[in-house]
Amino acid sequence: MLLSFAKYHALGNDYIVINPKDLPSPLTAEQIKTICHRNFGVGSDGILLGPLPSKKAKFGLRIFNPDGSEAEKSGNGLRIFSRYLWDKKLVGSKEFSAETPGGVVRATVMSRGKIVRVEMGNVSFWSDEIPVAGPRREVINEQIHLRGLQYHFCAATVGNPHCVLRLPKISADLARQIGPLLETHARFPNRTNVQLMKVLDRKNIQIEIWERGAGYTLASGSSSSAAASVAHKLGLCDRSITVHMPGGKIQIKIGDDFAIEMTGGVTKVAEGVMNKEMFA
Repeated sequence: MLLSFAKYHALGNDYIVINPKDLPSPLTAEQIKTICHRNFGVGSDGILLGPLPSKKAKFGLRIFNPDGSEAEKSGNGLRIFSRYLWDKKLVGSKEFSAETPGGVVRATVMSRGKIVRVEMGNVSFWSDEIPVAGPRREVINEQIHLRGLQYHFCAATVGNPHCVLRLPKISADLARQIGPLLETHARFPNRTNVQLMKVLDRKNIQIEIWERGAGYTLASGSSSSAAASVAHKLGLCDRSITVHMPGGKIQIKIGDDFAIEMTGGVTKVAEGVMNKEMFA
């Protein structure tokens, strides 16, 4: 089996795109783990499977994490998928729609594919929609204990779950320490993505990211959307926010009812074929 693929990164958050028409059979969780492995496979933060048929949008998309689990939505993944569609001449410069399990989004490819704007949908802070355990409420500034230390967190969903901790100092090491504890915490029945957030000023925040099913990540579009929304919800930032991450910057605009417009770069890395020997 020779399996064609394309690889892109969005600010260092890399994905492999596979057209389902090229698959002889559906990918298994073990195959996904192998493909994403950085020593035994091609290496990536996930797999984008598309375009797929959709009744609600022009294109359908499924998103898989390196541990073989499926993600509801990925902002960077959607930007990469949009660039892939543009490269394959399936879309032009006009806005188009794409459906993921986390909902339908609208995307526009600009700057010859290098910049993509995505309307991510509306952010919700309601516990039953995220989900977060306990009675229905907006999850804002709640306490959580980790390794004997107390933190305050906000939770949000933009089609996938997020836990945002506002801290005076953040680091990759801290994200790696407490990210996995929060991802699998009993408060989050579907696990959660984690963002450590430092507010720089009214228009800028900085985040470190631990992604559910992927681990420490250099950048994330849905994480940027969630963290910026929390900063605005807390009254710390305006509606137009630049999110600074180790891999680069994403621009977030917050509309009415926390409708999110995300704009960021996409870089093509490679096209190639995988050999069946990799799965032996």
